[in-house]
Amino acid sequence: MKKILFVCHGNICRSPMAQMIFKHLAKTAGRENDFEIDSAATDYDAIGCPIHRGTRNALIRNQIPFEEHYARKITESDFQKFDFILCMDDENIEHIAQDFGRKNAEKVKKLLSFCGESRDVRDPWYTHNFDETFEDILRGCTELLKSI
Repeated sequence: MKKILFVCHGNICRSPMAQMIFKHLAKTAGRENDFEIDSAATDYDAIGCPIHRGTRNALIRNQIPFEEHYARKITESDFQKFDFILCMDDENIEHIAQDFGRKNAEKVKKLLSFCGESRDVRDPWYTHNFDETFEDILRGCTELLKSI
């Protein structure tokens, strides 16, 4: 079983969106038992908050089921537990390096790197465009699933 942790700044927009999209893709492919999926934040800003309504609405519009989720911060133990720590942007990677050093750096990657891209997943907190973010994450998760 592969264990995947999706990470963004607050764990209320992009990373839970990725968590729910990947779970749906894996289930649709008949591979839901091949993965353990979770998400976390790099910062404390939204710890304990539910998924942002914009993320919920994007998932609903695209018929992606989701479960209740409350933001949590990435922990040291996540580096032992997860095989992949997939960040939404460069800032997330830098915050992880600041908090935990660069050990296990081979596990830490940007989601869109699975699409052969170095760019960040667009952050709807700033763009207010959850559909654009959904498309980025769907592409990244689709390619991730193909690669493992």
